[in-house]
Amino acid sequence: MNNNPDNIMFRSPEVLLCEALLEKNMKIATAESCTGGMIAAKITAVPGASGCFDCGVVTYSNEQKQKLLGVNAKTLEKFGAVSKETALEMCKGAKIISGADVAVSVTGIAGPGGGTPEKPVGTVWIGVCGKNVHQAFRFLFKGDRNRVRQQTAMIAIEMARRAVLGLDVDLRV
Repeated sequence: MNNNPDNIMFRSPEVLLCEALLEKNMKIATAESCTGGMIAAKITAVPGASGCFDCGVVTYSNEQKQKLLGVNAKTLEKFGAVSKETALEMCKGAKIISGADVAVSVTGIAGPGGGTPEKPVGTVWIGVCGKNVHQAFRFLFKGDRNRVRQQTAMIAIEMARRAVLGLDVDLRV
Protein backbone atom coordinates (compact mmCIF):
# COMPACT_ATOMS: atom_id res chain seq x y z
CA MET A 1 0.00 0.00 0.00
CA ASN A 2 1.30 3.40 -0.94
CA ASN A 3 1.00 5.87 1.94
CA ASN A 4 2.17 8.85 -0.08
CA PRO A 5 -0.24 11.70 0.75
CA ASP A 6 0.06 12.99 -2.83
CA ASN A 7 -1.72 9.83 -4.01
CA ILE A 8 -4.71 10.25 -1.68
CA MET A 9 -7.83 10.94 -3.70
CA PHE A 10 -10.13 13.54 -2.15
CA ARG A 11 -13.81 13.27 -2.98
CA SER A 12 -15.78 16.39 -2.18
CA PRO A 13 -19.08 16.30 -0.25
CA GLU A 14 -21.01 16.91 -3.48
CA VAL A 15 -19.25 14.00 -5.21
CA LEU A 16 -20.06 11.74 -2.26
CA LEU A 17 -23.70 12.91 -2.38
CA CYS A 18 -24.00 12.22 -6.10
CA GLU A 19 -22.41 8.79 -5.68
CA ALA A 20 -24.92 7.90 -2.95
CA LEU A 21 -27.87 9.19 -5.00
CA LEU A 22 -26.79 7.37 -8.15
CA GLU A 23 -26.11 4.14 -6.25
CA LYS A 24 -29.65 4.24 -4.84
CA ASN A 25 -31.20 5.49 -8.09
CA MET A 26 -32.52 8.59 -6.31
CA LYS A 27 -32.94 12.25 -7.25
CA ILE A 28 -32.45 15.42 -5.21
CA ALA A 29 -33.98 18.90 -5.33
CA THR A 30 -32.78 22.06 -3.61
CA ALA A 31 -34.63 25.07 -2.19
CA GLU A 32 -32.20 27.88 -1.46
CA SER A 33 -32.41 31.35 -0.07
CA CYS A 34 -29.19 32.65 1.52
CA THR A 35 -26.94 30.48 -0.68
CA GLY A 36 -28.50 31.79 -3.89
CA GLY A 37 -28.13 28.56 -5.85
CA MET A 38 -24.68 27.63 -4.55
CA ILE A 39 -25.80 24.15 -3.45
CA ALA A 40 -27.33 23.39 -6.84
CA ALA A 41 -24.19 24.73 -8.54
CA LYS A 42 -21.92 22.50 -6.44
CA ILE A 43 -24.00 19.40 -7.14
CA THR A 44 -24.35 20.07 -10.87
CA ALA A 45 -20.59 20.66 -11.16
CA VAL A 46 -20.15 16.91 -10.52
CA PRO A 47 -19.83 14.93 -13.77
CA GLY A 48 -22.90 12.72 -14.14
CA ALA A 49 -25.06 14.86 -11.85
CA SER A 50 -27.82 14.82 -14.46
CA GLY A 51 -28.54 11.31 -13.25
CA CYS A 52 -29.35 12.49 -9.72
CA PHE A 53 -30.13 16.22 -9.69
CA ASP A 54 -33.76 17.08 -10.40
CA CYS A 55 -34.10 20.84 -9.83
CA GLY A 56 -33.09 23.79 -7.75
CA VAL A 57 -35.26 26.70 -6.68
CA VAL A 58 -33.82 29.97 -5.40
CA THR A 59 -36.38 31.98 -3.45
CA TYR A 60 -34.85 35.06 -1.90
CA SER A 61 -38.13 36.85 -1.28
CA ASN A 62 -40.94 35.71 0.98
CA GLU A 63 -43.36 36.11 -1.92
CA GLN A 64 -41.46 33.58 -4.01
CA LYS A 65 -41.10 31.20 -1.07
CA GLN A 66 -44.90 31.19 -0.98
CA LYS A 67 -45.51 31.16 -4.73
CA LEU A 68 -42.90 28.61 -5.83
CA LEU A 69 -42.46 26.41 -2.76
CA GLY A 70 -45.83 26.69 -1.07
CA VAL A 71 -44.51 28.18 2.16
CA ASN A 72 -47.55 29.35 4.14
CA ALA A 73 -47.88 33.12 4.59
CA LYS A 74 -48.83 32.52 8.23
CA THR A 75 -45.57 30.60 8.77
CA LEU A 76 -43.56 33.54 7.45
CA GLU A 77 -45.58 36.03 9.49
CA LYS A 78 -45.37 34.07 12.75
CA PHE A 79 -41.84 32.62 12.57
CA GLY A 80 -40.06 34.63 9.88
CA ALA A 81 -38.18 33.56 6.78
CA VAL A 82 -35.21 32.41 8.87
CA SER A 83 -36.87 29.72 10.95
CA LYS A 84 -37.21 26.00 11.40
CA GLU A 85 -40.78 26.12 10.16
CA THR A 86 -39.87 27.94 6.95
CA ALA A 87 -36.94 25.62 6.25
CA LEU A 88 -39.22 22.60 6.69
CA GLU A 89 -41.87 24.02 4.38
CA MET A 90 -39.23 24.96 1.80
CA CYS A 91 -37.76 21.47 1.58
CA LYS A 92 -41.20 19.88 1.55
CA GLY A 93 -42.24 22.22 -1.26
CA ALA A 94 -39.14 21.44 -3.32
CA LYS A 95 -39.75 17.72 -2.90
CA ILE A 96 -43.40 18.05 -3.90
CA ILE A 97 -42.91 20.24 -6.99
CA SER A 98 -40.00 18.16 -8.27
CA GLY A 99 -41.01 14.65 -7.31
CA ALA A 100 -37.43 14.12 -6.12
CA ASP A 101 -36.66 11.50 -3.48
CA VAL A 102 -34.79 13.95 -1.24
CA ALA A 103 -34.85 17.72 -0.89
CA VAL A 104 -32.67 20.10 1.05
CA SER A 105 -33.44 23.71 1.96
CA VAL A 106 -31.51 26.62 3.40
CA THR A 107 -32.65 29.95 4.78
CA GLY A 108 -30.49 32.30 6.79
CA ILE A 109 -28.69 35.56 7.36
CA ALA A 110 -25.35 35.57 5.57
CA GLY A 111 -24.53 39.18 6.45
CA PRO A 112 -22.88 41.48 6.81
CA GLY A 113 -26.17 43.16 7.76
CA GLY A 114 -29.62 41.89 8.56
CA GLY A 115 -28.91 40.27 11.90
CA THR A 116 -30.80 40.85 15.13
CA PRO A 117 -30.06 39.82 18.72
CA GLU A 118 -32.49 36.88 18.28
CA LYS A 119 -31.16 35.97 14.81
CA PRO A 120 -27.58 37.24 14.47
CA VAL A 121 -25.61 37.21 11.22
CA GLY A 122 -24.59 33.62 10.52
CA THR A 123 -27.92 32.15 11.69
CA VAL A 124 -28.98 29.51 9.16
CA TRP A 125 -31.69 26.87 9.17
CA ILE A 126 -31.04 23.82 7.01
CA GLY A 127 -33.89 21.44 6.27
CA VAL A 128 -33.91 18.04 4.67
CA CYS A 129 -36.76 15.76 3.75
CA GLY A 130 -36.95 12.35 2.24
CA LYS A 131 -38.67 9.05 2.68
CA ASN A 132 -37.92 8.75 6.40
CA VAL A 133 -36.83 12.24 7.38
CA HIS A 134 -38.31 15.73 7.61
CA GLN A 135 -36.10 17.78 9.90
CA ALA A 136 -34.46 21.18 10.11
CA PHE A 137 -31.61 22.36 12.29
CA ARG A 138 -30.26 25.76 13.29
CA PHE A 139 -26.62 26.61 12.77
CA LEU A 140 -24.66 29.70 13.73
CA PHE A 141 -21.78 30.06 11.29
CA LYS A 142 -18.87 32.45 11.76
CA GLY A 143 -17.05 34.47 9.15
CA ASP A 144 -17.87 36.84 6.34
CA ARG A 145 -20.79 36.48 3.94
CA ASN A 146 -18.97 34.11 1.59
CA ARG A 147 -17.77 31.92 4.46
CA VAL A 148 -21.29 31.66 5.93
CA ARG A 149 -22.65 30.68 2.52
CA GLN A 150 -19.88 28.14 1.89
CA GLN A 151 -20.35 26.51 5.31
CA THR A 152 -24.11 26.39 4.75
CA ALA A 153 -23.72 24.67 1.38
CA MET A 154 -21.22 22.14 2.73
CA ILE A 155 -23.40 21.17 5.70
CA ALA A 156 -26.58 21.03 3.59
CA ILE A 157 -24.90 18.69 1.09
CA GLU A 158 -23.68 16.42 3.89
CA MET A 159 -27.11 16.38 5.53
CA ALA A 160 -28.65 15.39 2.20
CA ARG A 161 -26.06 12.62 1.75
CA ARG A 162 -26.82 11.27 5.19
CA ALA A 163 -30.57 11.33 4.44
CA VAL A 164 -29.97 9.33 1.25
CA LEU A 165 -28.00 6.75 3.25
CA GLY A 166 -30.62 6.58 6.02
CA LEU A 167 -28.26 8.05 8.62
CA ASP A 168 -28.91 10.65 11.31
CA VAL A 169 -28.91 14.06 9.59
CA ASP A 170 -28.25 16.15 12.71
CA LEU A 171 -24.74 17.54 12.22
CA ARG A 172 -24.78 20.14 14.97
CA VAL A 173 -21.80 20.01 17.26
